Amino acid sequence: MGSEASIPASDSGKRQAAIANERAKLLANALDRASTACVTVGVLGPTAAALYGLGQVVFGGHGFLFALGAFSWLTAAALLHMMARQVLGRIR
Repeated sequence: MGSEASIPASDSGKRQAAIANERAKLLANALDRASTACVTVGVLGPTAAALYGLGQVVFGGHGFLFALGAFSWLTAAALLHMMARQVLGRIR
């Protein structure tokens, strides 16, 4: 903060670019972790619950709802992953 005044202008620009790059990486990582969570919560969790008979989740007669839910969560995960890739494309 206070030491920024003593940094030469050329180094200050490089420093700002490095900071922007690190922030972009953090955002991309957060989006990618959110996409992983979508797959876990929306696909793997209900599938495991149905396969192991946990709770009142069963495949019988609700296969379409499982497929629709899985498709929705996978779509959300794919969109979040693509957003993360877009953010990484902005790195200088």
